[in-house]
Amino acid sequence: MFFRPQPEPSGLVLLFDILIILSVIATGLVLIAPRLSRAPVWRATVTPLASIIGSGFLVLAPILVSDYGYIAPAIMAGLCLGAYLFGAAIRFNIFHRNVDAPVQNDGIDRLEIAASWALVFAFTISVGYYLNLFGAFGVSLTTFDSPANAKLLTSGIYILILIVGWTSGFKALEKMEYGAVTLKLAIIVGLLVGLTWYFYQKASAGTLFLHPPVLSGWPAITLAFGLIITVQGFETSRYLGRNYDAATRIASMRLAQIVSAVIYMIYIGLFAYSFEREQFALTETAIIDMMGIITPMLPLLLVAAALAAQFSAAIADTSGSGGLIAELTRGRIKARTGYAILVGAGLLMTWSVNIFQIIAYASRAFALYYTLQTVIAARRAFLIKGNRLKGFGFIALALLGVMIVLFGNDVESSNG
Repeated sequence: MFFRPQPEPSGLVLLFDILIILSVIATGLVLIAPRLSRAPVWRATVTPLASIIGSGFLVLAPILVSDYGYIAPAIMAGLCLGAYLFGAAIRFNIFHRNVDAPVQNDGIDRLEIAASWALVFAFTISVGYYLNLFGAFGVSLTTFDSPANAKLLTSGIYILILIVGWTSGFKALEKMEYGAVTLKLAIIVGLLVGLTWYFYQKASAGTLFLHPPVLSGWPAITLAFGLIITVQGFETSRYLGRNYDAATRIASMRLAQIVSAVIYMIYIGLFAYSFEREQFALTETAIIDMMGIITPMLPLLLVAAALAAQFSAAIADTSGSGGLIAELTRGRIKARTGYAILVGAGLLMTWSVNIFQIIAYASRAFALYYTLQTVIAARRAFLIKGNRLKGFGFIALALLGVMIVLFGNDVESSNG
């Protein structure tokens, strides 16, 4: 048998499954409606949104609840706030790169080049993160569930993305991405409906859980630093200049961060108090077992969302990386060659390191990029009259970025 057998649902659970399915369908219909799907700001929002919630909702809840207990929502809020502040620095740079008289400064130009190369490096690691999760979830409900088979599936998807990018370029990837994001967001709504129902049941029975934090002090801080990758992705708006003007890109980044923050806060707020720590093991697919407690329907939907999420996020970062390499080398290396370089590096990571290590490496890589962007923003702010206070704020944010680069840790190391 290919799929693992699921328990027979009761009458009440069956009715609830129908409610979940209807919520997924309704959300999907709203997202594919021409008025929304053709709106320029929403189209521009799809790329950063695909990357931001490409994986966080899959791995964050078990990690946060396992290590931070009842303060998990506060840690999630901190991650979202930190990401939004880094996004503010990048939005500041987008605006002042595109005003009628942008600031001309050789130091800024050199920092922009360094930041772009840092982002290429970060994209390479993040795609490995996304597609390794894709492989783990892809085999999770089948009789082929094993680390080796997960890596084989990951490798196959790498090759698929390379073929599409090599032969058709960004436009084909973008079309695939929009469909994947639509499916993902629709299923996330169904997931939140299921979690809300389960939370309500636990609250009504007085059986919610308040787990004390396992980590505290410096280990708790360094683990949070190592999780910044889970709210990463907003920076892709910075590199959509060929398709959208500056105002649209700024609006798309802000909207993507707000939508993703709302989703994360509801999700973690419901999850943190609904499950016992002993009910799940800390693995990349732990969330599947948790959702199975609510109803047998949710694991199936969650795997579908996971595949769509990882695929769409990988597409967003692959296309961004290829375009950046072409831009930075002034066309000497074509975008499709950039795709090939990324795939080669990703295959090496897939077969040499585990997913939690990739999460920490990717967090540090993106923190380096954000640090450089905030330094650029600070430099610009001091050169533009009336922005001195912002400049000091950006310097403080850059120092936070340096801390993340130096000390961001993975789950296994934080727990000894």
